[in-house]
Amino acid sequence: MATTDRTRATQRVPMDSLRKTALVAGVLYLITFSSIPILGLYAGAGDPNFAAGPGPDTPIIIGCILELIVALAGIGTAVALYPVVKRQNEGIALGVVGARILEAGTMFAGVACMLALVTLRQAGEGANALATGQTLYALHNWFFIGQNLMPAANALLLGSLMYQSRLVPRALPIMGFIGAPLLIASTVATIFGLNDLFSAWSGLAALPVAAWEFSLGLRLTFKGFKPSPITAGMGRAGSRATHRDAG
Repeated sequence: MATTDRTRATQRVPMDSLRKTALVAGVLYLITFSSIPILGLYAGAGDPNFAAGPGPDTPIIIGCILELIVALAGIGTAVALYPVVKRQNEGIALGVVGARILEAGTMFAGVACMLALVTLRQAGEGANALATGQTLYALHNWFFIGQNLMPAANALLLGSLMYQSRLVPRALPIMGFIGAPLLIASTVATIFGLNDLFSAWSGLAALPVAAWEFSLGLRLTFKGFKPSPITAGMGRAGSRATHRDAG
C-alpha cells in the first residue's frame, strides 16, 4: 500500500499542449535576444581597411553563428504560435510566418556577406581587396534593413492577433503597435539617407518593438496564455490525448 501511495505521489499531471506551445514560443523569443552582442562583434568589419588588414576573425564568425541561431529561432516563434493564433485569423497567422521567414532570409544573406568578407581577408589580397570588402560590408548593412522592417510587420500582424484574442495582456501588443511605425519611419529615413542605420535615433526607434518581443517572450515562458475563447478546450484535449498514449 505504501509503495502504491509513493508511486501515485511521484506521478505528475503532464503539462497540457497549450502550455507547452506557450513555453516553446516564449523560450524561442528569448533566444532571439542573443542578437544583442552581434553589432559589437561586427564592429571591426566597419573599418574600411578591414579586408586588407591583419587581425582575428573569430568575433565575426561568432557573430555569424549567433545571427543564424536568431534567424532560426525567429522562424520557430511563428511556427510554434501558428496552431493557436490561426484560430483568431488564419490569413494573418500565415502572414506572421511569412514575415519571420523573410526576416530570416535577410539574416542569412547578411551572414553570407560577412563570411565572404572574412574569406576575402584570409586570402591576403591586400589593397586589391579593399573595394570588394567595403561592398560586402555595405551589402550586409542593407540586408539589415530587412531585419528592421520585418519585426515591425510582425509587431502589427502578431500584435493584432494577440490583442483581439486577449491571449496576453493587451498592454503588450500595444507596445508593438506604438513601436512599429517608429521603426518603419526610422528605416525609411535610413533608405533616403536622412538617418544612419546604427545611430542613436535608430536604436531608440527599435526599443518599443524590442520591448514588445521581450515582454511577450517572458509572458509566454513563465505564465503562458491567458484564458481565451479561441483556446477553449485545446489544452484539455491535448492532456487527454497524452493520458491515452501513456495508458
